[in-house]
Amino acid sequence: MPPRPFRAEEPYDWEGLLALIRSEFAYMDGRIDPPSSMHRLTAGDLARQAEEGEIWVIGAPAQACVVLTPKKDALYIGKLAVAGAQRGKGLARALVERAEERARMLGYREVELQVRVELVENQQAFAALGFRQVAATAHPGYSRPTSLTFRKTV
Repeated sequence: MPPRPFRAEEPYDWEGLLALIRSEFAYMDGRIDPPSSMHRLTAGDLARQAEEGEIWVIGAPAQACVVLTPKKDALYIGKLAVAGAQRGKGLARALVERAEERARMLGYREVELQVRVELVENQQAFAALGFRQVAATAHPGYSRPTSLTFRKTV
């Protein structure tokens, strides 16, 4: 059983968390278009997201993380990252389960996330966790879908 996620709050090592996200999203470089928003993310952004939404992590230093953002009709799951050496140990599943739990506690009926169209393996992983595709969207300036939106009822 993986360690339990805990909520990252001030004071927290936001630079360390940013390093984890950058490291684990690096494989997307040159693979997705447009590039990941991770490139614009700062430690200050993470601190703000922790205040305006929630950031949950596993391990100290963080070996896995997820950013949860309240939306109109769903709790949004973003920046889910697991350190390469920790993959296959159930950390992503534990963070998704925490997101589902938080959604229920906050009165949401669904959780939502987006996956880039090029990342077929991520789409399959989320489908295996019970997510279903509900939309395809294009980033500004693109005439083709660049992201797929997935939802799961909690």
